[in-house]
Amino acid sequence: MTYARITGSGSYLPEKILTNRELEGLLDTTEDWIYTRSGIRERHIAAENEFTCDLAEKAARAALERAGRTPAEVDLVVVATTTPDQVFPSTACLLQNRLGIQGCPAFDVQAVCAGFIYALDVVYRYIRTGGSKCALVVGAETFSRILNWEDRSTCVLFGDGAGAMIVEEATQPGILSSHLHADGSFKDLLCVPIGVSTAHQEMLAGKAYTEMQGKEVFRWAVTALGDAVIEVLEANGVDRGEIDWLVPHQANIRIIQAIARRLDLSMDNVVVTIDRHGNTSAASVPLAFDEAVRDGRIKPGQKIIFEAFGGGFTWGSMLIQT
Repeated sequence: MTYARITGSGSYLPEKILTNRELEGLLDTTEDWIYTRSGIRERHIAAENEFTCDLAEKAARAALERAGRTPAEVDLVVVATTTPDQVFPSTACLLQNRLGIQGCPAFDVQAVCAGFIYALDVVYRYIRTGGSKCALVVGAETFSRILNWEDRSTCVLFGDGAGAMIVEEATQPGILSSHLHADGSFKDLLCVPIGVSTAHQEMLAGKAYTEMQGKEVFRWAVTALGDAVIEVLEANGVDRGEIDWLVPHQANIRIIQAIARRLDLSMDNVVVTIDRHGNTSAASVPLAFDEAVRDGRIKPGQKIIFEAFGGGFTWGSMLIQT
């Protein structure tokens, strides 16, 4: 049987760091108010001349190096992003060109904060069905570009960054299963309410920004993600005690803590980067995974759950064997 295994990871964060203390001077808020409600202390913000593909390229090159692969060996490029550089071509095509890759499929996936789980699911199924042998999957965002910096309910939560993985054909299990969901009836609770098809020039001002009904999103996310992690355990006949690490979407520390409680998992076994990264949307899961790989927490032979929840609503979970 053909399996799909993660063989390398990489990440990149912009140099500029925006702290809660700095936001105190811009908004009617306090450092403590932000941290207490979200778990965030700081976030990275892309430079004015730095774009999503720039972040993606740096994360991708790091992942290739750690996997011991060259761009020429990649036969599939999938990028998860809500903030593409252009309407088209896709950010994946732009990245493919940057890396000097030609001919293989390259496309974007848009599922907002669940985007990387969706993109990794696509890669997993490509490899399992023989469509790819060495895939590059990236989550990259310049989410700061779609924030209203006068809206303290949203702008304090998000940051920019990119994470990447090389996923390869293998004879030993790697990605054990993937479970995706969506429910468009909640479309108005977390959204940017304007797009290419609906936008008229006179309507653009003040519209192309993230809007969120925080309390409703929080309640729904806790329930959906809790159910998703139970789903992935039951699908694989795995006991909660067998899980070594939870690598969650970094949206809110209280959501992460609620999922850990439902798994009966100590927070010592949860990878948390939200305090330093904020919510980097599609980049948050691969960023957190790569950090834990690089600092030695995640080791070969461990079982790991990925989970994420985003606007749409979209959500999903995966069970990984390292």
